[in-house]
Amino acid sequence: MAAKQDRILIFGAGVIGSMYAMKLIEAGFEVTLFAHSNRFKSLRENGLQYIEKGTVRSIQVNVIDTLENDDVYNFIFVTVRYDRSESALLALKDNQSKNIVTMTSNSIGFSSWMDIVGDRLLPAFPGFGGQIKDGVLHARFLPKFIAATAFGEINGVVTERIENLATLFKKAKLPYVIKKDMQAYLITHSVSDIAMLSVLHSENRIIDQKTARTRKKASQITVTLKAYLRAIQKAGVSIDPPILKLVLKLPNTFLDLFFMTWLRTNMVRDMMLPDYANNANNEIVQLRNDLMKFLRQHDIKSEILD
Repeated sequence: MAAKQDRILIFGAGVIGSMYAMKLIEAGFEVTLFAHSNRFKSLRENGLQYIEKGTVRSIQVNVIDTLENDDVYNFIFVTVRYDRSESALLALKDNQSKNIVTMTSNSIGFSSWMDIVGDRLLPAFPGFGGQIKDGVLHARFLPKFIAATAFGEINGVVTERIENLATLFKKAKLPYVIKKDMQAYLITHSVSDIAMLSVLHSENRIIDQKTARTRKKASQITVTLKAYLRAIQKAGVSIDPPILKLVLKLPNTFLDLFFMTWLRTNMVRDMMLPDYANNANNEIVQLRNDLMKFLRQHDIKSEILD
């Protein structure tokens, strides 16, 4: 089967996959969502449901739960959590599509992913978030200066497929940024996620809202984040975005107050504590384990390794 122009598969119908599907369908692209179980059934029966100005709306989307090797797409977006990334890529290993865009964190580099899909791999990271409640998408779009979809070749070269992907995002009116060092960007992002989200889960359960708001939890984020940032710098990773370099210069007291404020936001209360922290715990654990492997590979000794 020959690939059609602007034909896109989104492998994973969670928050991120659903958000990209919604925006790309609105822009006129031919989009297919790969989903499993209840999510597959919901999308087939109700379409892609989402909240817009307080009202539940729906758009029709082509949804599949099996993928043939000769079912070819211009781009496949892999929008699963990091702990499911390798299994997703293994499912795509024999598919003949040439461009596989991994929309997920990565704290160790791309060797294992390339062993599966080779130079078809195009690392990226989504620029928005949200949650799905009762099958309905609640999207959270942020200003471009705060968050934009990041992508780039592993070697930093701006290739034809990078330009094509940029054109796709322009048509969909999705903010994006092309990165020259996606490994540095993803490792830095993983470090911040590990430091900030791991505090929401303790002793195999989500912490309560009162505990989350304490100075002790904020201080835990500060100390951990600084230690990780110093460690990846020693390993030769450029901190990206560069503004995070300020974290190493600011006093702990200032950062503690900043993270206390963050821990008291509605986003943490309504999304991360009841939903994301629980679902993402396996992801955060694997990100941390793989980051430790990465640091040991570079012979980095730090208080976070002890």
